Amino acid sequence: MLYSVKEVSELSNVTIKTLHHYHKIGLLLPSKISEAGYRLYGTKELERLQEILFYRELDFSLDVIKDMMDHHADRLSILSQQEELLLSRKEKLDTIIQTLRNSIESIKEGTTMDTKELFKGFENEESWNQALAEQNQYLKESYGMDPLKVVTEDVQEMNEQAVEAMTFMTTMSSSLRSGIKHSDEHIRDLIRSHLDFMNKQGHALSVQDFAAQTQFFLQDDFHLKMLEDQQTGLAYYLSAAAASLASSNS
Repeated sequence: MLYSVKEVSELSNVTIKTLHHYHKIGLLLPSKISEAGYRLYGTKELERLQEILFYRELDFSLDVIKDMMDHHADRLSILSQQEELLLSRKEKLDTIIQTLRNSIESIKEGTTMDTKELFKGFENEESWNQALAEQNQYLKESYGMDPLKVVTEDVQEMNEQAVEAMTFMTTMSSSLRSGIKHSDEHIRDLIRSHLDFMNKQGHALSVQDFAAQTQFFLQDDFHLKMLEDQQTGLAYYLSAAAASLASSNS
């Protein structure tokens, strides 16, 4: 069954103007265009629109959404990742709502809230720095590296990079479980897309750099465990895939 742009707009509560814009930038293409020039959408397009709207709820830009959806993961992987991200967002909102209720209650009772309770749920860069604390400590103790510190201006970029990295690693894990060879062209495309994203984010990373990085992960207990906890054999699979791509480029 095919739907007109008006019907899709009514189903999704997305304006016709927005749907036209999604078409214009290549984010959501119609299934076909009728002889009369009308855009028509099928089930796959409706599913893609749903995925777009989930990402929009997470405040990702259209450029980032398009890049992730065009190059990474199948629908199940995308939805699973979005569920995890939205649940994290829900937990944060639940905390903010509770802080609001506690504030209202303290006013009614004529009491003063503990200053530590005033700002629960508003964590941003602090949350990232807490998440990076263990890795920072390890890198400092093992290699004398200065810790990575996230500031407010970095948070959105860090969030986008985290989602892309999660998508990439989930797809690599799925490929490993499915028995896809590390030298398969599909795997090479995944790595190329990942590196394209990182370079667009300002991280100059060549194929050779990435291959060296994955080789380092094999020799470093902290990063090896982090990858192997996601999927047994993932660190070795990733390193072999990166080496294969680097070899083909040389």
